[in-house]
Amino acid sequence: MNKKIERSFILITDFITVNLSFIFFYLLRVESGIFDLISRPDFLLPLFAVYIYWLLVFTFVGMYRTWFAVSRFDELSTLFKATFVGIFVLFFLIVYDDYLSGTKATFPFYIFVYWGIFLVFVGAGRLTIRSVQRNLLIKGFGRRNALIIGYNQKANEIHSTIISHRALGLDVVGYAAVYAHNLDKEYKGIKVCGTVNNLEKLIDEFNIKNIIVALEYRQEDILLDVIARCEGKNVEIKIVPDLYDIISGQARTMQIYGMPLIDVMPELMPEWEKKLKRLMDISLSFILLAVTLPVTLLTAIAIKLDSRGPVFYRQERMGMSGKIFKIVKFRTMVADAEKHTGPVWSSKGDPRITHIGALIRKVRIDEIPQVFNVFKGDMSFVGPRPERPFFVEQLSQEIPLYKRRLKVRPGITGWAQVKHKYDESVEDVKTKLRYDLFYIENMSLRMDFKIIFRTIFVVLFGKGHYE
Repeated sequence: MNKKIERSFILITDFITVNLSFIFFYLLRVESGIFDLISRPDFLLPLFAVYIYWLLVFTFVGMYRTWFAVSRFDELSTLFKATFVGIFVLFFLIVYDDYLSGTKATFPFYIFVYWGIFLVFVGAGRLTIRSVQRNLLIKGFGRRNALIIGYNQKANEIHSTIISHRALGLDVVGYAAVYAHNLDKEYKGIKVCGTVNNLEKLIDEFNIKNIIVALEYRQEDILLDVIARCEGKNVEIKIVPDLYDIISGQARTMQIYGMPLIDVMPELMPEWEKKLKRLMDISLSFILLAVTLPVTLLTAIAIKLDSRGPVFYRQERMGMSGKIFKIVKFRTMVADAEKHTGPVWSSKGDPRITHIGALIRKVRIDEIPQVFNVFKGDMSFVGPRPERPFFVEQLSQEIPLYKRRLKVRPGITGWAQVKHKYDESVEDVKTKLRYDLFYIENMSLRMDFKIIFRTIFVVLFGKGHYE
């Protein structure tokens, strides 16, 4: 079952079960005579509104991500947690509506009756779909070819686990060894069909959809090479631990029947989320450009009075897929600050920073003009900070995986910005790269909202570079 078909089945099943649970509850509440009614409630409008509400809740908590090796218990556990929060939001909305309408407030315990009905209907629907999916996979439908990187005891163990659990839907079709002397070996009838040096060819030749990396300790360079070779290929990469420190604890983790894995997500964000993220960027940037106009005018006047030079500072940065664009910021340094030094890191107490520049950096006002870059599409509100081409080339030589940041649109704020200070050295960049990789591997609208709220906290309390 491919991802689109799987997601479609889940959406259809949820549509049916969410609406059935509401219909059943409506009949119980209105027609049974068990509950006291002040007036007969509407049916169609609440039916539509409640479905949209649960669709948003499920989407927000990631219940429409494609499924791999998640037990049915985990599926129900996620459903319970999502509905637990969702039902309390409905509870408070009902209480608030009663308050606004002047209705005598009573404890709406019937909402918890609805919750129980909802869990039964939706849980049963999800279990049915997952059971059908597992049975189809076991019978050979929708299975995916897998390639194991490395030939060692760890690789053989994960191979045995996959063989003994056909519900995973994976068929190991070969090994890609690190060393050429393993080329003639095989395990359970599956041969070493090549090395990591011809990984791209093996992916195409065997129609590989899953790559499981099972390397020996301290083979970090091989792991980085594997990830680089898989760029642009429609494959999922899962890493057997021991190399967890390479991702610095930042990647999405999961397990298959007790075997822990690190999931390096090839689909950084579903297509619908990308489009919604861009739509939110356009809408919010338009609103902010209008709302912050008075602040922009006052800041421009202050910069002009404080020092000579232009109000805005434009600088080349490298964006998504290596595209060069000019970022716009309020000037916080003296004019021509790098005329005699060339590109250098900013530092705490940098003498090039003007008096007003220090203030607007502290409260992050200097970032306001970048909203225009967001509106144009060069940037997003949330993402890794864009770096200058000079430093991108320098840092990519020194830091493995640095250019992986270019897979997503850069942002005004990001996980690295709320967790760490401004870049003052290569060591700062290395630290922030770990946070950027965490964001890239876990990016979602939920993650974006979390970062935005934390950014607001940072701005309000003056956290960051000037702590």
